[in-house]
Amino acid sequence: MNRDAKIAEQFAELPEPTRKFLTDLTVEDAKALEAGMPLVRALIGFAKVSKWIIITILGILGGVVLLGESVMKILAWFRT
Repeated sequence: MNRDAKIAEQFAELPEPTRKFLTDLTVEDAKALEAGMPLVRALIGFAKVSKWIIITILGILGGVVLLGESVMKILAWFRT
């Protein structure tokens, strides 16, 4: 009974739109939400990883371009 009272107290602290959303859920809806949460977590994790992969690729590309320009300048010094 103590557990039920604690859950009811937590439910009462939620904002009104959240309480309405939760009370309107069916058992199938709750199961679908529970099954979909790992997918959402995976997508968020993939987004963070892919962001850093893109930043790394752009950094490497910029570094190669800058290195190429520096090498060309050095070669131009020796040619003159």
